[in-house]
Amino acid sequence: MELTYHRKGDYLFPNLTIENEEVTIGKYGMLRRTFLKENRKNWYQSMLLSGKLNRHLMEIEKAAQERMEILMDGLLTTYPAPDKEVDQIKWTAHMNMLREMAEETILTELVYS
Repeated sequence: MELTYHRKGDYLFPNLTIENEEVTIGKYGMLRRTFLKENRKNWYQSMLLSGKLNRHLMEIEKAAQERMEILMDGLLTTYPAPDKEVDQIKWTAHMNMLREMAEETILTELVYS
């Protein structure tokens, strides 16, 4: 491995770069990053310095999205939604309640563990 240097005043600094790939992290990935940063500082720093943090956050995001779909399907079969054409407000409230139930499970199981 060969390093190149640049001079700043009397000092030589190595030309080091960190490969940052552009990653879009969703809601659950950002919540996980905040949780790690505030509660698991050593693990967060280790993953950040080794370059594994973004991959971990993308895996959490993907798993959370898949889990959300599965939970919503299961909740809809257990608690069927009212007819949307008859009463849109009840249908919206029901779907929001189911989404909140599923999200609470995801946050507990994936994000804050």
